[in-house]
Amino acid sequence: MAAAPVWSVDPRTGKPREHVADEATAEEIDSAVRGASAAGSGLADRTVRAALLRTAADLLDAAGDHVIEAADAETALGPVRLTGELARTTAQLRAFAEVVDEGAFLDVRIDHADGDRTPPWPDLRRWKVPLGVVAVYAASNFPLAFSVPGGDTASALAAGCPVVVKAHPDHPATSELCASVLRRAAAKVGLDENVVTLVHGFEAGVELIKHPLVASAGFTGSVRGGRALHDAAAARPAPIPFHGELGSLNPVVITEAAAAERAEQIGAGLAGSMTLGEGQFCTKPGFVLAPAGPSGDQLLTSLTTAVSETEPGVMLDHRMRNAFVAGVRERAALPGVEAPITPGAGGEHTVSAGFLTLPAELLAAKGPHDLLLEECFGPVTVVARYTSTEEISTVLSRLPGNLTATLQLAAAEADGTEPGAARLLAELTPLAGRVLVNGWPTGVAVAPAQQHGGPYPASTSTSTSVGATAIERWLRPVSYQSTPAALLPPELRDDNPLDLPRRVDGRAEN
Repeated sequence: MAAAPVWSVDPRTGKPREHVADEATAEEIDSAVRGASAAGSGLADRTVRAALLRTAADLLDAAGDHVIEAADAETALGPVRLTGELARTTAQLRAFAEVVDEGAFLDVRIDHADGDRTPPWPDLRRWKVPLGVVAVYAASNFPLAFSVPGGDTASALAAGCPVVVKAHPDHPATSELCASVLRRAAAKVGLDENVVTLVHGFEAGVELIKHPLVASAGFTGSVRGGRALHDAAAARPAPIPFHGELGSLNPVVITEAAAAERAEQIGAGLAGSMTLGEGQFCTKPGFVLAPAGPSGDQLLTSLTTAVSETEPGVMLDHRMRNAFVAGVRERAALPGVEAPITPGAGGEHTVSAGFLTLPAELLAAKGPHDLLLEECFGPVTVVARYTSTEEISTVLSRLPGNLTATLQLAAAEADGTEPGAARLLAELTPLAGRVLVNGWPTGVAVAPAQQHGGPYPASTSTSTSVGATAIERWLRPVSYQSTPAALLPPELRDDNPLDLPRRVDGRAEN
């Protein structure tokens, strides 16, 4: 049977643009993984790895106009948004080069032999080594930063792991272009191009997670797709780590004092965050607890005004558009739910932003309104009106895990003297990987202290997919015991020839 063609599609019209590639067969997946595995030895030198990451960033910048043009044609995200995303992507590659240069991620620990302990200690030297081939499943909503040249690929290469990327079907041409840039960067620094390989197709993704030489996987996408791959990774004869970012409601709690103090500002901020990128950010605030009464009414008036000024927009593909329209229709039909601004179809190819409201008491117990506690991908949020702090606690106790949780406080609540604010922060902390106060969750800084991941279903592990510590996903610790110095890796020798940060006999050396 002939391989199925992979087409680039214009989301603005729904029409095919070009035949980009063909879906990979099982034989081609095997060849790709084996090629990546064979190429991986070239990544052993940290200097080469850092050079690869910096060269990839430079080449992506140089190809920026072509990359942005291709991505916009396939995603309708617009040149402004994509220019920012490309800058973020190349900055991320360079940031991981710095991580590699510094070497702290190796977590080198040396404990010299100590015969005076009971029982005696042998000489032990521990560091972290790369797992092997990493399968990366690209995201739909970030064709650069969470796709072929994105954080999973950058962090895996930084760890010393070759990568096989399963392209997202929404932007195959962009994926091919970015993969060619990364492979060119590899060749330029003297590496086998197969340290980065691209494949297409749903079945290819299934075959990839099952391949015995794949050592770990990173995924950004839906709960359904991610859970299927997670389960396949766990069901292998030798299970592998699966780091999936799946779905997130990203709850927001607005205190009554905050609404009374700055209702207009909060309403406008919420509107901007929930409609950003047509509501297709994984950190979109999709559920809000706002007070009943005059202050909450004023906040909703501001939200209504801001959302009504939002023009209809194009989603990433027509499948997502249709799922959004059906999803908001089902939610709006629930008893007690109102739609001050009705979300849904804005035209044949577009969607209109809106929001739904209901009394928070309808979410206090399991029932049909639980649908409102599930992510709806697109420009919509749900505002539950509470009448007491007890109602806030009850509803929060029913929420699933999230990437983010946000608390909007009044100035008088934020100074640490108001116990209610601290209690709410404590209630939000178990729900998310990143907790914000008086901010909005869309926008994820590529910073060393970042945590982009949260309790299931936000993600399938406790790791982050953004920031310096994302590299830890692709490493495993190894200890050498009583090993002659001549046989040790340079990183573990007493003279520290590479000047690495280490802990020696329990104390930081650098």
